[in-house]
Amino acid sequence: MILATDLLDLTTFLALTRADTTHVPTALYMHENQLTYPLPDDPTTGPMRRQLGERDRHYAFINYASMLAADRVFFNSTYHLETFFTALPPFLRHYPEYNELDSVAALRHKSAVLPVGIDLRRLDPPVAADDTQPPLILWNQRLEFDKRPERFMATLLALAGEGQPFRVALCGERFGRPTDEWLAGVTALGSRVIHNGYANEETYRRLLWDSTLTFSTADHEYFGISILEAAYAHTLPLLPARLSYPEIIPARFHADCLYRGRADLLARLRQALADTPAVRVVAGKLAAAIAPYDWQHMAPRYDRTLLEQG
Repeated sequence: MILATDLLDLTTFLALTRADTTHVPTALYMHENQLTYPLPDDPTTGPMRRQLGERDRHYAFINYASMLAADRVFFNSTYHLETFFTALPPFLRHYPEYNELDSVAALRHKSAVLPVGIDLRRLDPPVAADDTQPPLILWNQRLEFDKRPERFMATLLALAGEGQPFRVALCGERFGRPTDEWLAGVTALGSRVIHNGYANEETYRRLLWDSTLTFSTADHEYFGISILEAAYAHTLPLLPARLSYPEIIPARFHADCLYRGRADLLARLRQALADTPAVRVVAGKLAAAIAPYDWQHMAPRYDRTLLEQG
């Protein structure tokens, strides 16, 4: 079997290797896609900058054609699957004739959800949190426009302005120079920032286990690997009640983890910072609930699914 990701032009690959792959079953895994990935507010920045903020339909068509060529298509979340198939018909209607709208139902029929497997056990063994210090708030997401880091920083500055006790670890992966808003926020937070920059594995594990909270202000999330890594390390995530978050967080923890709007987020943060022992209790229960995302559990599920296909 060939298991390809959405970054591969599967039709071209199969054409170039047809002597060897004609009878090999294929599956396409959609971790992202180029049809619904958000465009940056500033057309001179972000992954679409060469198109000055306009979506490049060629790359979206590669995703579509690859799905046509694959025997099965897997999405990392139901949210991602539904978002893509909502956007696909309007995209195909851009083509004046032979726009293959009838193919949408066929693609939907051979598509399914297969969550991401994560190497969570690499984060073991646990590291004791330093309870003698103020609570630690973690940023471990990509520092890119779709995660809305300026909202995250503005929320931290609001808490600091209230005199709330906390420290901050900013360890998400970075591509290019952070925005001026982010840099100014780091300066304003001063000594509260105990880590600033991409963390190596050992440092990352220590920061995860020492953190009390993480929160997301993202506009785009099809899964949320970094959030689940934090949750596994007993760091409580506060997440918008939208995107893929209601799906990856078990329903019984929605009341603890999902917020609605900035005012609700700030209220939850204040409450959590004031009662960290209660946060630790909930975080411990959540950690056990998301452990099934580890490859120990997901690998057999992948094996069964792909063997059925093969």
